[in-house]
Amino acid sequence: MSEDMGRIISFIDMGTNSVRLMIVRIFKDNSYTILSRQKEMIRLGSGEFDHGYIQKEAMDKAVTVCKNFVEMSASFHAEEIVAVATSATRDARNKDELIARLKDEAGLEIKVISGGEEARLIYLGMLSGMHITGKAFFIDIGGGSTEVIVGDEHGYDYLDSMKLGAIRITMLYLPDQAGPVPISVYRKVQDHVRSASVLSVKRIREFTLSQYFGCSGTIQSLAHIAAHVFHDRDPKRLSLLSLCDLKAVAELLCSMSLEERRILPGMNPRRTDIIIGGAVILDTIMTELDIPEIGVSSHELRDGLMLDYIYRINHPGGNEFSVRHKSVLALGRRCAFDEKHSVNVARLCLELFDSAKSLGLHTQGQTERELLYYAAHLHDIGTFLSYANHHANSHYFIRNADLMGFNQDELVTMAVAAFFHRKALPVEEIPEFAALDEKSRDIVKVHAIFLRIAESLDRSHAGLVESACFMGCDNGSVVLEIKSSDDCQLEFWGVQNHREAFEKVFGKKLLFSIA
Repeated sequence: MSEDMGRIISFIDMGTNSVRLMIVRIFKDNSYTILSRQKEMIRLGSGEFDHGYIQKEAMDKAVTVCKNFVEMSASFHAEEIVAVATSATRDARNKDELIARLKDEAGLEIKVISGGEEARLIYLGMLSGMHITGKAFFIDIGGGSTEVIVGDEHGYDYLDSMKLGAIRITMLYLPDQAGPVPISVYRKVQDHVRSASVLSVKRIREFTLSQYFGCSGTIQSLAHIAAHVFHDRDPKRLSLLSLCDLKAVAELLCSMSLEERRILPGMNPRRTDIIIGGAVILDTIMTELDIPEIGVSSHELRDGLMLDYIYRINHPGGNEFSVRHKSVLALGRRCAFDEKHSVNVARLCLELFDSAKSLGLHTQGQTERELLYYAAHLHDIGTFLSYANHHANSHYFIRNADLMGFNQDELVTMAVAAFFHRKALPVEEIPEFAALDEKSRDIVKVHAIFLRIAESLDRSHAGLVESACFMGCDNGSVVLEIKSSDDCQLEFWGVQNHREAFEKVFGKKLLFSIA
C-alpha cells in the first residue's frame, strides 16, 4: 500500500467485561480514520474474584473472540496489532495460561498493563474526544477496576486504579439478584466502595476541579436509563448524568427484579446483572467528591492506545518529555539515585548497543534499545536500601513499580537486566532469569553485557569516558574502543573483567583500545 494511503493498525483492549477492537488508518500527518469499532462481551472476570482464577468458559470465549478480531484485522490488511489486557488478566493467577492460549490459538500477542498505565491510557482516550478548559476529573468504571484521573489538556496530575469494578462488586456482594436488592445491601456495598476509595478521594479533593467526565459502558448505560425514564429520552441527557438522577436510577434498579431491570427503558440487557454494582461505585465516588453531574464520553482506553501509538512512532527513541522518561526519572529520584552516573551509563549503553548492532552482533530493534536505555537509568536504584545486594533491590523496585508507558513484560525485562548488571551472569538456574520467556532471555543476555561494560566504564562515577564503541577487526575479533581525555585507568581495568562474558554471549574474541 502507498505510504500516502496511510498505515492500517488494529488496537485491541481485553477488559474484565468485554474485548474491544478498533481498526484505524493512520496517515503521515498523524491524522487518522477509524475503519471499524467492535465490542464483544466475554465476562472474563466472572467467578475470578472469588478464588483468583479465570474460569475455563470465560477463557474459551476470550480466545474465540480475539481470534475473530485477529482475522478481522487481517481482512482490513492491518500491518500491526497492538493489544493490551487489563484488570481481570492482571489479577488472575492463571494469566500465563490465557496469554499462551491467545498466542497459540488466536495468533495474538497481548501485553498486560498495570492499573496506573490503564488509567493513563484512559485519560489519553477521553482527552481525545473533548475540550478541556481547566483541571478536570475523569472516571472509568470497568468490570474489575475503576480508574480515576485528574488532569488538563497538557497532562495528568493524578492517576489511580482501584480494585472496584461492576463485575468484581457483583461477584463479591450481589451474586444472587433474582429479586430486588435490599437497601441495606446497597448501603453495605457503599461502605466497601467508600473504604476502598478513601485515599484517592482524599487526594482528589486537593485539586480545584472545573469539569467532570466519565466513560465506560456502565456509565453510558446509567445515563441512558436516566434519559429514558426521567427525561423523556432527551438526547442531551444521554451525554450528561447528574448525581440526583443517578441516585434515583440506583434506587429504581434496586427495587426491581432481574427480569424487570432487563426490560427497563434505556437498559443494555447484557449489563442487567452488573449494572447495580457499577451504579453503587459511581454513586459513592460522586457523592464523596461532591460532583453535581458528570459528562459522559464514548472515548475510552482503545482511543488512548491509538494516541499513545501515534506518539511513539513519532518519538521512537523517547525524549526527556516523554511519559516513559518522566516516570523513570521520577522513580530514580524517589530512590535518591546518582542521576549523573545513571545518565552516563545509559549514554554508554546506547553507544555499545548501536555499534554492536552495526557489526551484526545482535539484531535487536528500537523497542529493545529503549528498554536498555531505561534499565540503565534504573540499574542502581536498589542502593536506596543497601549497596551489598542492590542489584536484587533494583530488580524488585523496577519489577513492582507502576511506571507509566510500560507494560508488565517490559518492566520484567528491564528489571532482570538490572539484576544482572553485577555478580552472577544470566543462567537458567537463577529464578529471575528462568521466569522469562525465550525472547526475553535473549534480550536480557545482550542487555546485561552492555550494562556491565557501561557500569565499569563509569566505575568512578566521574564521567571520565567520553565514548565507547565496538569496532571490527580483520581477524574476526571485536575491539572495544574507549575514548577519554582523562586518566581512566580504573575504568579500563574494570571493563576487562567482562571479556569472558562478552565472548560467551557473542562468540567473538574481545580486545580493548584506549585513546
